[in-house]
Amino acid sequence: MNIRTTVEADLDTILALIERQSVNTVTLDRYRDFVADGTYRHDWTWVAEDDGKILALAIWWGPAEQDHPFSIDGLYYAGDGDPVPVWTALIEHTLKSLPADVEPPEYHFFLANDWRDQPDVVAELEPRKRAAEAAGLTDVTERLRYEWKPAYGLPPRSTRLRFEPADDEAFVDVFRRVSEGSLDASTARAVARLGADGAAREELEMYQSMPGDRSWWRLAYDASTDGKLVGFAIPSANAGGPVVGYLGVLSEYRGHRYSDDLLAEITHILAETGAEQIRADTDFGNVPMARSFDRLGYRTFAVRLVLHVPAS
Repeated sequence: MNIRTTVEADLDTILALIERQSVNTVTLDRYRDFVADGTYRHDWTWVAEDDGKILALAIWWGPAEQDHPFSIDGLYYAGDGDPVPVWTALIEHTLKSLPADVEPPEYHFFLANDWRDQPDVVAELEPRKRAAEAAGLTDVTERLRYEWKPAYGLPPRSTRLRFEPADDEAFVDVFRRVSEGSLDASTARAVARLGADGAAREELEMYQSMPGDRSWWRLAYDASTDGKLVGFAIPSANAGGPVVGYLGVLSEYRGHRYSDDLLAEITHILAETGAEQIRADTDFGNVPMARSFDRLGYRTFAVRLVLHVPAS
């Protein structure tokens, strides 16, 4: 079996496999659009072949300005028998090709809320999970996906916090401080990998690379006379539209529902830009944040299942 990146001559086979969508994120339209904008690339797309015939395909996604992919968007199989060993080999090959200091890519599945009650979805998901786990992506994070639409109504804007823009170093500092005791799994992994300062700077760089306007970012201060810093709010956008980028409350102010105030501000800022839909994710285990979304009128519409390499 030979593993290689794809070339233009593979396009017909790639498109034929993509039509077998299954639980894969890739669609034909998404593939064409993302190839055009550089978030799918031939050097991020791998095939396993035998005697010149493609047996399996792995499509990886990543930001256009990055040198390495961020996540698997689809695994496909054109052979006979068990696909797990071939898919495992494809994932392992890609992981081994990356520099040691690069964050290992993840595998994301976008699923309906009731996916566990859909036998066909479970049947398609399980072999992909087994392949990812065999390749080292053994940790699983389930994230609730929320959305807000104007018909749901705008939440009241905060009267106990005031919001101000700030420079990059101020956001690095607050990212670092908010990471202490965070319930967000990706934040905890980044801190374990890079330390608090390194993780904060990586977060800053990532959010700067997103399509959302940098001028939307805000620090949040107590509106009383002492004016102490309470947290921060980052309204943003991705390729799909407006998103709740990040919000965080300093550890000493947690337990007072300040996340509601921050989320309300993000919602208002994005609504003022004309957003017809705002989306957001939070870890299933981050109960306080999930409750904030519920209180402010956001509604769950899906689940994101994330497989990743354990933090070292």
